[in-house]
Amino acid sequence: MKVYRTDEIRNVVLLGHGGSGKTSLVEAMLYVSGASNRMGKVSDASTVSDFDKEEQKRGFSISTSLIPIEWEKAKINILDTPGYFDFVGEVEEAVSAADAAVIVVSGKAGVQVGTEKAWELCDKYNLPRMVYVTEMDVDDASFRQVVEDLTARYGKKIAPHFQPIRENEKLVGYINVIKNAGRRYTGIGQREECEIPDYCKPNLEILRDSLMEAVAETSEEFMERYFNGEEFSIEEIRAAMRTEVMEGDIVPVAMGSNIQAQGVANLLSDIVRFFPSPDKRKCAGINRRTNEILEADYDFSKAKTAYVFKTMVDPFIGKYSFVKVCSGVLKGDDVLYNADTDAEEKPGKLYTMSGNKPSEVSELFAGDIGAIAKLANTRTGDTLSTKASPVSYAKTDYSVPYTFMKYTVKNKGDEDKVSQALARMTAEDVTLKVVNDSENRQTLLYGMGDQHLEITASKLAARYKVEINLETPKVAFRETIRKNSDVDMKYKKQTGGHGQYGHVKMKFEPSGDLDTPYIFEECVVGGAVPKNYFPAVEKGLQESVVKGPLAGYPVVGVKAILYDGSYHPVDSSEMAFKTATSQAFKKGFLEASPVLLEPIASIKVTVPDEYTGDVMGDLNKRRGRVLGMNPIAGGKQVIEADIPMTGVFGYCTTLRSMTGGRGTYEYTFARYEQAPSDVQEREIAARASEE
Repeated sequence: MKVYRTDEIRNVVLLGHGGSGKTSLVEAMLYVSGASNRMGKVSDASTVSDFDKEEQKRGFSISTSLIPIEWEKAKINILDTPGYFDFVGEVEEAVSAADAAVIVVSGKAGVQVGTEKAWELCDKYNLPRMVYVTEMDVDDASFRQVVEDLTARYGKKIAPHFQPIRENEKLVGYINVIKNAGRRYTGIGQREECEIPDYCKPNLEILRDSLMEAVAETSEEFMERYFNGEEFSIEEIRAAMRTEVMEGDIVPVAMGSNIQAQGVANLLSDIVRFFPSPDKRKCAGINRRTNEILEADYDFSKAKTAYVFKTMVDPFIGKYSFVKVCSGVLKGDDVLYNADTDAEEKPGKLYTMSGNKPSEVSELFAGDIGAIAKLANTRTGDTLSTKASPVSYAKTDYSVPYTFMKYTVKNKGDEDKVSQALARMTAEDVTLKVVNDSENRQTLLYGMGDQHLEITASKLAARYKVEINLETPKVAFRETIRKNSDVDMKYKKQTGGHGQYGHVKMKFEPSGDLDTPYIFEECVVGGAVPKNYFPAVEKGLQESVVKGPLAGYPVVGVKAILYDGSYHPVDSSEMAFKTATSQAFKKGFLEASPVLLEPIASIKVTVPDEYTGDVMGDLNKRRGRVLGMNPIAGGKQVIEADIPMTGVFGYCTTLRSMTGGRGTYEYTFARYEQAPSDVQEREIAARASEE
């Protein structure tokens, strides 16, 4: 592929609900642009962007892929993203590198939750956008219904500039609203001029009026001409639309069929015509040496910098770091500096990727997207620059994974292989995390949802030939006491030679501090227990609180007072006093009304107004206490509640099914509280059966 200058580049992310047709749209784009001579199908596992075995097996996208397309002397970097919510990290990576978005909507399924989420993402990143309605070749597809639903949600900025011509429920052509002219399809990706059918004219008039009104609002001169009944030229309409699209005041709506490659050429032309090149977007970083702000703004004349927005780790083709060049021109023989890891990197070669197929390029201009292989010290979110002017860009704000499962390795001896494979997968997927919970002797896998974790396990088996089991995790309970106890414990053992003798009298009481396992005090009078044995007594306590006598959970909030005892001049030893203390602790703890404490999380659930009743009812079922509700923009409520950590497990799936995927949640650990008696009994019985 030839080298493109900044003003010839368009970086476009495809967003939309799962199954709306993003991947098949990419196939149609490749075919129409001449980049491929046949269109792959998702159902045949033959698409360019769904190259991963898991994607092919399941029939949907799991990761973002980059597909460059050459069209009308421009290079369009298409970022094809997954539509399912478990892979939102991939979408956020792509959106951070894009300069505009095409929101793909199925003409059959209409506006869905994924459409709304795509719109919200565009708002967050201030991306100009278009809507493309797919599946217009299907019998019950309705372009008009999609336009009406979009207009009801987002107002007058929705501007359809194509209208389908349908005969016998089939898409046979379209009307170009800007040119006021009809086109009839003659073959895959082919068309010819035709008359506008009479039955299309009433709706065409409505669409054209709303489009002309939007164009008139771009300037006072246009407004005056509009009111005087003057016509705008095609060039004037397009120039005005480009301005409005880039400012987000107009969202053009186009349509077509991916399978027939109809409407795709128009979409590619609209991308080149209406969307901004990178140099029309802002981009700023900080020079680490001078602490000054670098207004990079995708200017190829400035010092070279690039942001790593994604990492791909493939067992067969290796590691590729996907970069967006923020300023300057990257060349293969550059020596780049990573200020985040304080390491120099030598790219050697630069690539542009089409799915998982790399093609070498000699250079990448500012604003372009490419890939660099085998960067040893560079991760997603890092910035590459030069040592003379080390720069850092703000890292992308990714969704936090809250769904977790415990995993165990199926085959003994595979532990190292699994941890190495997961390290590679977490380098590739920013929303996948491995947490070692040493307290409960378990390793936890965190992801965006149950499907995310299940696919991770499946990838481990397919890619790295290691298997794991996903299981319900143990919750980190604590043990404490509510009353006081007084214990007299003597450890005496007589064997040949020296015996063992340790004698302690201890009081145990609640310390009131649930953050500290124990507080140790001694008030021994008259040397009943010599001072040199005090550390041994404390060591006995230290070891005892790790695994409590009630159910084997860590102990908190206990105050232990050594007030008396006795010793033997020959047989006493540190070991004997440590053992006596351990026995005293066990007895004293069980006599002081022991209880289990459960971890409580503070949870915030964000849902549209209509779901608040259902969500609050479900939180109550999980023993949650709703503390309040705060309304936020977009007709949503944030429900704040305290909930036991046992109630958080599996919440993601329940919330999504209750709210049709519109609800989100986040939580943080808050404190420990006494567990209800039935929960305590269940836990103690479960622990007893394990031993």
